[in-house]
Amino acid sequence: MTDRAAPPVALYVHVPFCVSLCPYCDFVVHAGAAARGPRARVDAYVAALLTEIDLRADALDTRFGPPLEPGAPAGRARPALATVYIGGGTPSLLPAVTVGALLDRVRSRFGVAPGAEVTLEVNPGVDDRGDLAGFVAAGVTRVSIGAQSLVSSELRRLGRRHAPGDVGVTVETARRAGAASISLDLLYDVPGQTPASWEGTLRAALALEPDHLSLYALTLDDPEAEGLAGDLGDHLPTTAGARRWRTNARRDQDEDAAAAAYERACDVLAEAGFRRYEISNWARPGHESRHNMAYWERRPHEAVGTGAHAFDGHVRRWNAAALGPYVAALAPAAGSGLEPVLPPGGSEALDEMTALREAAILGLRTDRGLTAEAVAAGPAADALRWAIDHGLAAVGEDGRVRLTRGGALLSNEVFRRIV
Repeated sequence: MTDRAAPPVALYVHVPFCVSLCPYCDFVVHAGAAARGPRARVDAYVAALLTEIDLRADALDTRFGPPLEPGAPAGRARPALATVYIGGGTPSLLPAVTVGALLDRVRSRFGVAPGAEVTLEVNPGVDDRGDLAGFVAAGVTRVSIGAQSLVSSELRRLGRRHAPGDVGVTVETARRAGAASISLDLLYDVPGQTPASWEGTLRAALALEPDHLSLYALTLDDPEAEGLAGDLGDHLPTTAGARRWRTNARRDQDEDAAAAAYERACDVLAEAGFRRYEISNWARPGHESRHNMAYWERRPHEAVGTGAHAFDGHVRRWNAAALGPYVAALAPAAGSGLEPVLPPGGSEALDEMTALREAAILGLRTDRGLTAEAVAAGPAADALRWAIDHGLAAVGEDGRVRLTRGGALLSNEVFRRIV
């Protein structure tokens, strides 16, 4: 197979610290003493993160050449990044000067294109939202706020630390700071949620005039059962308390109610002028997440931090989720005589058929869909014919195949048939 590798257009930076751990969360997160106080691991982690940025950039320099300087003639150089995404965890816990130092290192080693999208995830609580003006001054252009709900009882059930009013304050503060784009994350199929409370959350979110909304059904998976939490796994083991919470919460979930909540959101957001450009994402014109589009379009992206995933167009690579081995590899103890090395993790080279199936699934997630030619020539042909016959996909006037709204609701069934 020919090498399809290419330099990254995007960079993901993972910051795995939260003040407390939400019981439904499956992200790589370290909470409590690791995040704050005398035993906090944040400074050591940031030092390791800066070193990983250097090591990953060194490898790219060797493979593709150094980042292209603005205005320089094209040669053996890789393009500057079009997007940077700092996620977590709660990266807004970091001081603005630290976020600035991370972005400065990224600019110096990867290059960041003029007009690039630079996203920072923010929790809206008083103790979590951080210095939004300082973040924007450091180069953040887009703020993604983990609202999840705008109903107090639902936030309490989810273990969230903020109140509904904190979301509005965070949006207003981010606007005042000069953030060019603001996104809100919301959850549906939350235990105790009703059609009325979901409608209330949607209406309250729209009243804040965000530019982008991400709506996700609450999923309560078990990373350990899926084999994702071993020594080299990209997930952490689920705590006993979180496991009990999820067992109880599943009893209060309802697939039909979730489907109704999704359909109601489609109607409400369309009426408000938002375009559903991906199954779970809506935006005002020009505010689509360029970083996430790079994922859905299978464009090469680099990633640093615990549990982070990268892709060069041919090979997927991930860092292990465990904090201790990550820091030990990249920031060995003084006097140990050890040199920093890349952290433990894993990789997988994609064969041609796997790549084609993945491209079909990711393409169908977006409103661009797939070309009829790509469908006819690829491994998704039978699944797409089945989806079209059952009203889950349709061929548009432009000849592209897209999921219908019903197909979006039953997308997992369509994707299962493709795989």
